[in-house]
Amino acid sequence: MNDCIFCKIVKGEIPNITLFENEHVLSFLDIMPAAKGHALIIPKKHYATLLDMPHDELKEVIEIVQKIAVVTMAALPEFDGFNVLQSNNEVAGQVVPHVHFHVIPRQKDDKLDFAWDQGKAEMEELKKWAELVKEKME
Repeated sequence: MNDCIFCKIVKGEIPNITLFENEHVLSFLDIMPAAKGHALIIPKKHYATLLDMPHDELKEVIEIVQKIAVVTMAALPEFDGFNVLQSNNEVAGQVVPHVHFHVIPRQKDDKLDFAWDQGKAEMEELKKWAELVKEKME
């Protein structure tokens, strides 16, 4: 994709601070971090959303997500935890239309808020939702 910022990073047209790179996956520090050590992990091949990625490539990316989380927590001991975020489509908060995962280190009282107002669903409603999903799995 010609105007994709992440594709330009993969091609070396835009500089980055690389954390990990292999044939299929690239991880680099976010230039607009939510916290110190905020990393992005992307497939080198362009896929707009998670739904577009082949399973084998997604597996390789998620393995690197875990690796970056492990080494980030070891390298930055002042952090107590981390979030892994992944959004699909603009309505869900995806800013760059190229599959990517965020690993965001967290500290107590860091003012980051990824919580939402919890709803309440009745069992019958949950069963209906489950049936709709399960029908598509068959």
